[in-house]
Amino acid sequence: MLKKSDSVVMESAELKGFGEPDEVRDFPKGRLELINIAGATVGRAILQPGWRWSTSVKPMAQTKSCEAPHFQYHVSGVLRIRMDDGEEFDCKPGDVSSLPSGHDAWVVGNEPVVIVDFQGMIDYAKKK
Repeated sequence: MLKKSDSVVMESAELKGFGEPDEVRDFPKGRLELINIAGATVGRAILQPGWRWSTSVKPMAQTKSCEAPHFQYHVSGVLRIRMDDGEEFDCKPGDVSSLPSGHDAWVVGNEPVVIVDFQGMIDYAKKK
């Protein structure tokens, strides 16, 4: 039987959707929706044109660059990543990226970026 639950112990199947997230965090030009399922937190970020981590989230994080590691699926839009070592690349729809701590990111173009992140969103854009 399929059961919707917040259970940490997986005793039965679970089903959740971003239509009813467990938590929502709004920040300049962006929104993060979080669901808790099977003991994990999955986040969907919706980033508007003009969003950039260093201007939209850095004031909350109070770190030089994003320290959250990410393992994410890129649903729509183009997100440019610049690692602290200078490496730079674009993530496009259908891409899966694994980013260690130490990066900046920004929306390229006029289409919103939508990302589903399976690792680094539990403390992302959390007000201190």
